[in-house]
Amino acid sequence: PVETATPLDAAAIFHRALPVVPLDAQFAYAPGNPSSQNADGIIESIERAVKDVNAGIADALVTCPIAKKPLYDAGFKYPGHTEFLGHLAGGAQPVMMLAGPELRAVPVTIHIPLSEVPRALTTADIVETTAATAADLRDKFGIEAPRIAISGLNPHAGEEGRFGREEIEVIQPAIDELRSRGIDVRGPLPADTMFHPQARASYDAAVCMYHDQALIPAKALAFDETVNVTLGLPFIRTSPDHGTAFDIAGTGIARPDSLVAALKMARYMADRKAARI
Repeated sequence: PVETATPLDAAAIFHRALPVVPLDAQFAYAPGNPSSQNADGIIESIERAVKDVNAGIADALVTCPIAKKPLYDAGFKYPGHTEFLGHLAGGAQPVMMLAGPELRAVPVTIHIPLSEVPRALTTADIVETTAATAADLRDKFGIEAPRIAISGLNPHAGEEGRFGREEIEVIQPAIDELRSRGIDVRGPLPADTMFHPQARASYDAAVCMYHDQALIPAKALAFDETVNVTLGLPFIRTSPDHGTAFDIAGTGIARPDSLVAALKMARYMADRKAARI
């Protein structure tokens, strides 16, 4: 790492090192041992990064994994990074996308028990999530006419109600609404047949009904190259698709692949966003 006073200097440093802007907060360094003493610095880094992208000093925000429990112990009121970013963005409703070289996948419901998904899933949430996906595919990925595949919830997409009625009563009305807005969507599709190569070639992103339905194929296809992209924000945000890995902190065996992929994805999106302005 090389210290720099402002993100404006980053372009001149990236080819040889990772530029780092110093913070006001002090940190207690103990690799592999998270501490609530570091909560102020973690929050400061997120707030300053958002301030910089909003001011145009930086083109995009790339976040590293954070340990949530030390933040909660220090009084942090948000479930995680993404919700905090939504707050800093003025109450935006962020949408998670896992983006890799072969698949972009978006879950409608995220961190809730599987048993709660049928009750939590709503037509409005599917519409909102898919509309945000379509908008950012245009504005931040440069796809002028995005094609979106929407999965079913049940096996065989419910098989006309035999295996569940969510496809008929919740998902299909969302598809009808999205089509009325001019968004190119198709579905509900059986999740077990929508991720093979020929199927993936027919759409630009898949909207899935729950967390693992989206994340399992994304990570199986490209674990080290898949990036967590937050849609629905007024700025670009990417993140490595892994956790804090405290068990290997300081051992020298951690791989930088996912962070590198997140940085490259942020640059890719920033270039396409700039081309539309």
